[in-house]
Amino acid sequence: MKIVAGVDIGGTYTKVGLIDKQGNSHANCSFSTKDYPNIDDYLDTLKNEIFTLVENLPEKAELIGIGIGAPNASSRNGSIENAPNLAWKGSVPIVSKLQAQVNLPVKIMNDASAAALGEMLFGSAKGMTDFIAITLGTGLGGGVVANGQLIDGFDGFAGELGHIDIMKGDGRITGLNVKGGLEAYASATGLKRTVMHMLAKHMDDSELRSIAYNDLHGSTITQLAEKGDPIAIKSFKYTGKILGAALANFVAFSQPQAIFLMGGLVKSGHWILSPTKKYLEKNLLQVYKGKVQLLESGLTDKNPAIMGGAALIWNDLK
Repeated sequence: MKIVAGVDIGGTYTKVGLIDKQGNSHANCSFSTKDYPNIDDYLDTLKNEIFTLVENLPEKAELIGIGIGAPNASSRNGSIENAPNLAWKGSVPIVSKLQAQVNLPVKIMNDASAAALGEMLFGSAKGMTDFIAITLGTGLGGGVVANGQLIDGFDGFAGELGHIDIMKGDGRITGLNVKGGLEAYASATGLKRTVMHMLAKHMDDSELRSIAYNDLHGSTITQLAEKGDPIAIKSFKYTGKILGAALANFVAFSQPQAIFLMGGLVKSGHWILSPTKKYLEKNLLQVYKGKVQLLESGLTDKNPAIMGGAALIWNDLK
């Protein structure tokens, strides 16, 4: 059996999965990214975790490559560049460093773009030639597929949709210091910030008034919305309104057949999906109305970034 190690490098945790050609996951693990401020120590741990997973498989397997999804990753340069949520600053040549240790093909890509590739190979975008993948996690990432090809960009940084200014130079600041950037509103973090805004703006009774910002989670906001909490409901509607309008703008540059939503915020279900779909359709140009599907990822029960990382290797072997 041949397998690929898919790696999702997050600001808090790194997650690893062993993925076969059909997209089946055979083993997985995670470890703290923050425990390794030195990149060489981090890569030693990553290599050891991968090979331990392979050695412990019940069936003999051949590891044929390592694919990595990471924030601020350049597929062209094989590096992570100034990622705001990672300890390694500047340009980190992660591919060349890891390749020297494992003597295997190693590829890296922006995590959201990798997730789009994973959706195309293993998820609900099979057979589609034009779609956009939006990751709604701590931030917001985008991956764009047009005419059957992932749009990678001149330097490998295409798809930074979370840092597009939607507030005309005013408003909240994103992780890359963009004023009014989309991810500051449409993400798990953005939803929390919106709750604080709604608590200040409205006088409704709400259980959210007794929860500190650092103790607030998307799952809690969803649970309270289910119970009819007015601030939670207002927060989801506001988030969906902004996200839907932004997605309508994105449709104009590639006319996707579908937009796939993935990531932790999507677990809120209809609370985020319904207002987003409403305002997407409302803001579309007439020529696009009724033509763009808004769908949940087909990889919801898996880690899209892990699947996307693995897809970087398997895509070259199609």
